[in-house]
Amino acid sequence: MLFLHEVHRLVGAREDDFESHVREGWMAALAKSDDARLAWHLKLAHGTNRAYFHVTITALRDGAAYERLARRVSDGDLRVWAADADRMRHEVTGKLLLAVPWSPLTELDFDAIPVDGAEREPALFMEDSAWPYEAKLDDYLDAARTHYAPSLEQRSERSLLELVAVFQAALGAPRRREVVLWQRVLFPDRLPGLFMHDLPAHVKGPGTWMHDALQVRDDWESRLLRTCKTSPLQ
Repeated sequence: MLFLHEVHRLVGAREDDFESHVREGWMAALAKSDDARLAWHLKLAHGTNRAYFHVTITALRDGAAYERLARRVSDGDLRVWAADADRMRHEVTGKLLLAVPWSPLTELDFDAIPVDGAEREPALFMEDSAWPYEAKLDDYLDAARTHYAPSLEQRSERSLLELVAVFQAALGAPRRREVVLWQRVLFPDRLPGLFMHDLPAHVKGPGTWMHDALQVRDDWESRLLRTCKTSPLQ
């Protein structure tokens, strides 16, 4: 299974229109075949980065399904939808992601993904994108598997995240050495403590992920993303 990750920088006055356009067009059109499903539609939490910034993640059955979807957008039934979407955004960038073998989520059950466009309670996700040092991609993934993932399973008063999936950029992505940690924020009420205070020494000393991961990367970015009200998955 492939995951199409797209970032949409929207025209501010058209944000609500775009959300409806994705629900009524993209989500509904994908549901007509067994090739793909819209999984998540999220927006960047206001005050945390660029304004009017949406992320969609579309699950694709396989490479052949991706080609069929790409042709629907280029010269098929989704061509007009894409042109209308472009009138609501300044730009869109995309990349294909693959779930790593040890990811908690590697595939999605299409039958279990809602396509009705119903409103649901929003959820908050933290998307960590890391770019390992040259020739250190495998070392980073191994460290994330043996060090980072187990650390999230140890619940404490500082626990914040649940690891939902671990993706790596597929062949042909703009940056080959890219890993995306897809994490649900379990305790949003604890976020102010993360923002207001430096990490204590015992959280970033030797033996911790914050310290040891510097051996394999020091370039990474976090985004706080809130699911749109009609996002299929929350």
